[in-house]
Amino acid sequence: MASNPCTYRNSQDRMVIMRCFGAEQFYLERVVFPFEILSFSAPADAEIEIWTHGLGGPELLETLPVSELTSEGQELDRVAVPA
Repeated sequence: MASNPCTYRNSQDRMVIMRCFGAEQFYLERVVFPFEILSFSAPADAEIEIWTHGLGGPELLETLPVSELTSEGQELDRVAVPA
């Protein structure tokens, strides 16, 4: 299983949970604090979910393919940042 270097920056003003899952039972879950930058490796076919906790419980903020967060050859200010 080949892994790609990835970078995620939490631009939210609240903590989020990043869940990354892919083939061959790959799973990674991390808490990312506001404005924190997380570097990790993930398979090319992995998918990322960004979750937060609202008044009604867990909320899915965004779903991304890992290719949008691949950091190989990117400068840090060009890292994918969720809206």
